[in-house]
Amino acid sequence: MSALSVSGKNWILKEFSSDYVDFLKSNYLLDEIVARLLSIRKIKKEDVKFFLNPSIKNILPNPFILKDMDKAIERTVSAIVKNEKVGIFGDYDVDGATSTAVLGQYFRSLNIKFEIHIPDRKTEGFGPNQKAFLDFINKKVSLIFTVDCGTLSFKPMSFAKSKNVDVIILDHHQSEISLPSAHSIVNPNRFDDRSELNYLCAAGVCFLFLIALNKRLRDQNWFKLNNFVEPDLIKILDLVSLGTVCDVVPLIGLNRAIVKQGLKILKKKKNLGLKTLIEQNDIGNNITAYHLGYVLGPRINAGGRVGKSSHGANLLLNGNPQEAFRLTIELNNYNKERQILETSLLNKIMNTNFENKSDPVIILHGEDWHEGIIGIIAARIKEKYNKPTIIISVTSGVGKGSARSIYDFDMGSTILGGVQAGLLVRGGGHKMAGGFTINMKKLDEFKKFVFKKFKTVNVNLNKKKIYLFDAEIAPSALNLDFYDKINLLSPFGSGNAEPRFLIQDVKVLNSKIVGEKHIKSLLLGSDSSTIKTISFNSTETDLSSYLLKKNTKNFNIVGKLSLNEWRGQKNVEFIIDDISVIK
Repeated sequence: MSALSVSGKNWILKEFSSDYVDFLKSNYLLDEIVARLLSIRKIKKEDVKFFLNPSIKNILPNPFILKDMDKAIERTVSAIVKNEKVGIFGDYDVDGATSTAVLGQYFRSLNIKFEIHIPDRKTEGFGPNQKAFLDFINKKVSLIFTVDCGTLSFKPMSFAKSKNVDVIILDHHQSEISLPSAHSIVNPNRFDDRSELNYLCAAGVCFLFLIALNKRLRDQNWFKLNNFVEPDLIKILDLVSLGTVCDVVPLIGLNRAIVKQGLKILKKKKNLGLKTLIEQNDIGNNITAYHLGYVLGPRINAGGRVGKSSHGANLLLNGNPQEAFRLTIELNNYNKERQILETSLLNKIMNTNFENKSDPVIILHGEDWHEGIIGIIAARIKEKYNKPTIIISVTSGVGKGSARSIYDFDMGSTILGGVQAGLLVRGGGHKMAGGFTINMKKLDEFKKFVFKKFKTVNVNLNKKKIYLFDAEIAPSALNLDFYDKINLLSPFGSGNAEPRFLIQDVKVLNSKIVGEKHIKSLLLGSDSSTIKTISFNSTETDLSSYLLKKNTKNFNIVGKLSLNEWRGQKNVEFIIDDISVIK
């Protein structure tokens, strides 16, 4: 089926192989819809069992295939044996906070003293700095870990080396051909790494690092000799899964297994900080990847955006109920402040009717735009126009840029290229996002560089005009049994998109606006079934004229399933993405 929607998108049913669907139904006893979804996702026959039941044990790679892993483990074992004090320098986003907490929890379990430092976004910027390293050294730290950062930090590494302090970098950002003078750099995205684990986030790299460390200590009989119980690393997968989802790395391979297992650990609420955050935000027990990415993640991130950057990591490391409660309240308040700032700046930009919409890459700048939210603004504009977007906040002729990209355009390598060409003061990132500092006198030259880079890549910007859906379903299919079948394919996220469905010929029974921008509706289906729906951020869109009964025509809807739990009751709802009119 193909249909043109009220938002101007062409609805197209995804292709699948009927023969492969029959094979899956016969050999794996799968339901028709699950088999079709696997066919659409082109899951190979030999991978079906793992995809449906992802197990870390069955896919865990040898962590020592990562470049410099053996070197990093050797130095860390030495620090543990000698009871050295270590420092952990983390980034101010969720991946940085979870990576910091993962290492901190491990060292705490072995009674190894540690200090953490999360930089202030405005005063310190991204990545290690000499002042923070000196502060570590003054606190008697003799081994520093940088997590989710450090790969491009040449000067701080040279400084640490001059002070005879070793630095181990655990990162996933893209590297240059030259590397900083750290003791070891464990990064699947360094230019000479051949592990093929470049889809991992920093928390995933830290997880593999701890697996390797556990093994080396076990082989040396260290746990028994020192009367320690070997740490159970499965228990930290709640943190690793949070970092994985929030950094929007693809949920394939090991990442898929990490998130699947991590959600099980998260539901046990063993981490006090996460437990408090979950309870304060009324998430309930049905915790999904959605809650990681859109409820927990933004709140942990909020401290690094508009408040105190260390709050997120400190919450995840906290063992004091009162302190955890205080941090949670403050992070929730920071998140509300972030939302207000974000809405204000986005409205300001969109209302100016900026002329850059026709550019292949949207690059916008403004005086003293809040540095903590420009990355979110870039993401919002990217989603609206389906174009790579760069937002720059300018102060005294110096710009701080934050970039978000589409799947086909490597933003991290583009920013690195700008640094190497002398157009940027500093910068880095990965395929989908990055950040940099620029002298604004070079902005026009940098724009030309980015546009030229974009032209060398085969990118289809018309994808935004297409809405691909997986299957048509009857209104009566919206029940718990059907939801559970679809949920076999979870966790959903980058690299494993949530299934989209079409329901034809519905009409509105009643609707109301909730949360100012969203519309909750009760629809009547052609089979007389009622459908509970919600359409997010739709009050000022064409969808509202149908959902709010300003138009009484029947229409078709596309969207995805959602499980709503309230006071022990479970209801399947439909999240409406788009509407098409029945003529």
